[in-house]
Amino acid sequence: MKKITAVALLGMILILSGCATSHATGNINGMWTATLSNSTTNTFSFMTDLTVNAGGSLGTTNFNLTVNNTPCTFPTSTESGTFTITGNFNGQVSGKFHYVIMSMGVEANILTLDGTVSGGQITGTWTVTGAIGTCTGNGTFTMNPVLTPAMQ
Repeated sequence: MKKITAVALLGMILILSGCATSHATGNINGMWTATLSNSTTNTFSFMTDLTVNAGGSLGTTNFNLTVNNTPCTFPTSTESGTFTITGNFNGQVSGKFHYVIMSMGVEANILTLDGTVSGGQITGTWTVTGAIGTCTGNGTFTMNPVLTPAMQ
């Protein structure tokens, strides 16, 4: 009976330890928020739900882009990207991140982010270009996971 209790207790510990994982360990799947800055101001910000698909492609849902102090518009957009995994797999996911947001319509603006995933955060550089030429810029970005109360 003691062996059965010990095995059950060990099983519960393993199950509960799996529940404690969060973005802090480097998981890419889930809600993320980003701030894109140039040398003078925060130019863009967005929130999206990322999912790494088989083969490293990124799936996104619930994308919401905020445009600050820029002539760029993204009235309707599509998002795509890739994530190339490197490093160890003991809860510390790292790798290269590439993300593209394209607006539809006459202006056809393209916002591109290239960065590195490390320590539960994505950092790198961004560029934006527009078909008409009024939407241009570049800078740095930081993406952080949106922690739910269960993850904090």
